[in-house]
Amino acid sequence: MTFKLKNIVSFHIGGRNVSLSGRAKEVRRLAQGGTPREIDPNGDYQSGQMYVQGYLQENSRHRLPVLLWHGGGMTGVNWETTPDGRPGWLHHFLEAGYDVYISDAVERGRSGWNAFPDIYADAPLFRTKNEAWDMFRLGEKDGYHTNHALRVSHPETLFPLESFDQFACQWVPRWADHEMLTMSAYRSLLEKIGPAIVIGHSQGGGFALKAAQECPELVWATVALEPSGAPDMNASAGKSHPHLIMWGDHIHTHRIWAGYRKTVDRYVSQLREHSTTVEVIDLPKEGVRGNTHFLMMDRNARTLATRVIDWLDGIATWRG
Repeated sequence: MTFKLKNIVSFHIGGRNVSLSGRAKEVRRLAQGGTPREIDPNGDYQSGQMYVQGYLQENSRHRLPVLLWHGGGMTGVNWETTPDGRPGWLHHFLEAGYDVYISDAVERGRSGWNAFPDIYADAPLFRTKNEAWDMFRLGEKDGYHTNHALRVSHPETLFPLESFDQFACQWVPRWADHEMLTMSAYRSLLEKIGPAIVIGHSQGGGFALKAAQECPELVWATVALEPSGAPDMNASAGKSHPHLIMWGDHIHTHRIWAGYRKTVDRYVSQLREHSTTVEVIDLPKEGVRGNTHFLMMDRNARTLATRVIDWLDGIATWRG
């Protein structure tokens, strides 16, 4: 199926002015072959902004756009093309007739980041390939090796292992204490675009769940792909729009992921107590083995996207 875009838009949203003073000046060469010059770091900076790119259809078949929110230490590129070159979920949702907005969360990718400790309190965190091999559940903790031939994955894994190093090129620095900054930017995005379908992965899945609770008038459907946590349920919260949660393989045998799953399961129970419709897709329980944390990059990513699209079609009460 093909699609035709009428426009690709991009913008930054959110953020505030921060002023710095009292920092020492430096003399640095900035241009190739250029003369060193004085750099004065004192002055005003923009902080907390988020970059967004929108793909708008010439003939959208749906009233609501899809917002794709990535996970921790990542950017919106997660949704574009898989590491081994297949069309990503951006492409699949455009094919399904949706307008799509992809964002780089605060301090990720094209959103930019600020000096530390002057504006950000702490230094950034960087993810190693060793950690990722375990946390993304490609294999056991000691299964990663610099030598490709010595890497040991889960036997049935659906991740394109030959492209793991290409995938690692996507990873960016992250800060551990910017949830409020990030949520503020996502809230501003929803207010700008209007009612939307939010699909979040990992950390972005947690933000999607929080946005659905805080902004029920703006989040009309929520899809959380392996959310790495869930918000506290507001005692005054009412019924939310429908939710879909999707889980891959090797969750219960991974200590950290088993904890995340327990937290999200508890939140799902609370949503249901508030009469919210929640569907949980546990792929291994359905006999689908081998999915990693990056469901939208696994070899069955198109099939999983189709399941989400079909679910949205089934609960689409906003048509008309």
